[in-house]
Amino acid sequence: VPGVPGTEQPLPQLKDFLLVYNRMTELCFRHCVSNLNYRLLTGQEERCLEGCAGKLVHANHRLVRAYVGTMPSILQRRAQQLQEPPPAASTDPPAASGPGE
Repeated sequence: VPGVPGTEQPLPQLKDFLLVYNRMTELCFRHCVSNLNYRLLTGQEERCLEGCAGKLVHANHRLVRAYVGTMPSILQRRAQQLQEPPPAASTDPPAASGPGE
């Protein structure tokens, strides 16, 4: 519920989830379903879809774990970079360019 603290849904996360889910559904459907003449899936199509979706979900979980595992070190490096003073500007005058350069 907008305006009530703690009740707003994380819409960007939901959108990302739905995009991944829709893409996975499309990929597996195109790979596994070959006959649209029947209302129900064949046993072979069902097994293919389960395997396809399972592999994609497993791969997604591995990616998320890797992302979560690397984020602390990335954030720490960024924080250190922000705390470092900027490099001192050179006090030497710029070199004069001669004619014909």
